[in-house]
Amino acid sequence: MLTPFRSIMLCCLAFAPPAFAQNSAPDVAASQNSIVVTAQRSGAPMWTIDTDSGTIILVGEIRAVPKSTPWLPDRLKEATAESQRVILRAAPKFSPGDVLRLIFRGGRFTKLPDDAVAADYLSPDQRARLAALEAEYDVDYDRRSLLMTSFDLLARRLDFDDETTDDATDVVRRAADRADVPITRPERFRGEDLLDNLAEADPASHIPCLEAAMGATEAGQEIIRARGDDWRKLDIPAVMDNPLEVALGRCWPWADDELGDEIRGQWVGMITDASREPGVTLAVVPLRVLAEEGGVLDLLEQEGFVIGGPVWR
Repeated sequence: MLTPFRSIMLCCLAFAPPAFAQNSAPDVAASQNSIVVTAQRSGAPMWTIDTDSGTIILVGEIRAVPKSTPWLPDRLKEATAESQRVILRAAPKFSPGDVLRLIFRGGRFTKLPDDAVAADYLSPDQRARLAALEAEYDVDYDRRSLLMTSFDLLARRLDFDDETTDDATDVVRRAADRADVPITRPERFRGEDLLDNLAEADPASHIPCLEAAMGATEAGQEIIRARGDDWRKLDIPAVMDNPLEVALGRCWPWADDELGDEIRGQWVGMITDASREPGVTLAVVPLRVLAEEGGVLDLLEQEGFVIGGPVWR
């Protein structure tokens, strides 16, 4: 919303003599650079794309940032308030009908089909590893869906989302709301479509997720701290190779070919649209979507965008 002071300033600019207008371009560039510098001081990894009329800042977000990670979200708040627009991820859109579908079809999501057990899908070595984890945590995964077993290992046994601070998306969303900065989000997936996709998936398709989840849980909580530290050090290859990040990237929905392609396509489309807009666009994108092989950064580079920032591969 324009304040009276800003309204007066815009009128002055509209009727300014040519010499004043010519000097405004460096001022605009300096302002945009200042926003970039402020955002970078937060410590979060980010990439920039300079366009004919502005700048795009791509913040690489990891979920569940440990409280021990020394980053400065207040700097990201300041940059958000000075930006012209913000792009953030969207949560799935679940309706009351989707909830009922989950209740009545819950067994298809939480258990293996018919009378199948884990050993029907896993190799002897994989089943032995799972058995060792069952014994360590006193839990029975034999009939559970391989995906649900993976989530249980990561969320409850490794406990990766305990003792965490705000994600970059939460920081930027609140700052944008306070500063009346417009927020754009990708089109939300319908809950019905997501549930159908999950229900139709072959249980064996979740084996890579389970293997990665077992590896992360076996590695122990040290990988949680290391992931946060590497994120703060801008060592993107190390973050992407971290067993926890590998596990999160190999699990549904990210690892589903159809959903994964759609997610990447949505981000590339929104960033491409933003490249035609004046001023600064600040986008917070999941790091695994940005920096994975064939991810958003690779796709943008293939389209001819010049990207500045840390090495991502």
